[in-house]
Amino acid sequence: MTCVYAQRRALLAAQLGAGGVAIIPTAPERARNRDTGYLYRHDSYFYYLTGFSEPNACLVLGADGTSVLFCQPKDLEREIWDGIRLGPEAAVAELGVSQAYSCTELDARLPRLLENRERVWFPFATHEGLAARVEAWLGQVKGRVRFGAQCPAEQADLCALLDEMRLVKDAHEIAILRRAAAISARAHMRAMQRSARMLRAGQEVREYHLDAELLHEFRQQGSQYVAYGSIVAAGANACVLHYQADKAPVRAGELVLIDAGCELDGYASDITRTFPADGRFTGPQRTLYDLVLASQKAAVATTRAGARFDDVHDAAVAVLAQGMLDLGLLDRSKYGSAQDVIESRAYFQFYMHRTGHWMGMDVHDCGSYVEPGEPGPDSERRDPLSGELIIHRPSRILRPGMVTTIEPGIYVRPAPGVPEPFHNIGIRIEDDAVVTETGCELITRGVPVEADEIEALMRD
Repeated sequence: MTCVYAQRRALLAAQLGAGGVAIIPTAPERARNRDTGYLYRHDSYFYYLTGFSEPNACLVLGADGTSVLFCQPKDLEREIWDGIRLGPEAAVAELGVSQAYSCTELDARLPRLLENRERVWFPFATHEGLAARVEAWLGQVKGRVRFGAQCPAEQADLCALLDEMRLVKDAHEIAILRRAAAISARAHMRAMQRSARMLRAGQEVREYHLDAELLHEFRQQGSQYVAYGSIVAAGANACVLHYQADKAPVRAGELVLIDAGCELDGYASDITRTFPADGRFTGPQRTLYDLVLASQKAAVATTRAGARFDDVHDAAVAVLAQGMLDLGLLDRSKYGSAQDVIESRAYFQFYMHRTGHWMGMDVHDCGSYVEPGEPGPDSERRDPLSGELIIHRPSRILRPGMVTTIEPGIYVRPAPGVPEPFHNIGIRIEDDAVVTETGCELITRGVPVEADEIEALMRD
């Protein structure tokens, strides 16, 4: 496994340029209250290059491929309280780095590692206080110029290089993503079935009961964390996009929207399913559900190597816009055709988010949504709703190994002119897609998505 991270370090080193050096710290520990900390989670950039998950660590990488790790020293007393540390002595063999030192030596050794380099790379706007520390280290280098030391004349954002590397996943990463997706799919099915089972038994069901099922399955299958705060939204709560699992009642005859995924070995999953709390869709619920599913199918059919990232969103919106007119959510006499709905963004009343985002180590993973070789802009327009100037740049061309979510939705809040049978219905369907040459692989379809299949699952 060490070779995966060594290969990544070598690839990054080759991009630093002659005389380049990169500084990549991990995430700091965060206090939750008094002397209790939040559950620690490493920095994704750092882990991508090291596979090392301890706090208080930093990697320094030279253009020649030399890698220096700073990590916590062995400390028997602290290890009794916090767990065994790898330590610098074992880090070289275990992680495949060139050298390793105690993190207590970072400030003393960094200036020397920066001496006689031409450019220093580090992640901009990612680690609070890092830029100031770099300036302090460079200040010490400048203090040695009379002894012949040269100070790097340039600073560059390392995210620009790492984001491009992380955007296309290798086989090792995709294998982990598939396992994370499978765990999350089982968790969603477990929550669906518990909802129907408890309601059939006449028991009170709350959102937190279903959240508990998700968490149980995540940990039961070896996941280390949730990939993000789970959304378990019953009834009208589903119209709140980032609603958090709470204590609202789950009632028969209403829908439940669950947006949840686990993190496994540093990689996320992201699934949304909307299902009838008691296992049976009503007529209006089924009508809107089938519309959202049709829009997702159009988006999935568009997702393939060579397509643009925006093509996926446009395909989903085209189906939704026509459906909103057909179902009377939007007045045809007022808004005209589906194309008119799209140009005026009238659909935004019921669908106000994008159809996908990159996914990988972070659930909203890094990577530009603009094609690097086509910076644009190619057009400008005034947003018909906000009046703001929107600069359109050519969106990213999809390539094999990119991973994106596909998640159209519809959220119907009560409003004048909106048919009452659709009030307070919120639906989102989300899957994780690995882009391939001929299409995409939906790695989250271990949980049913067709309405009939969901009802059958919940009858079991």
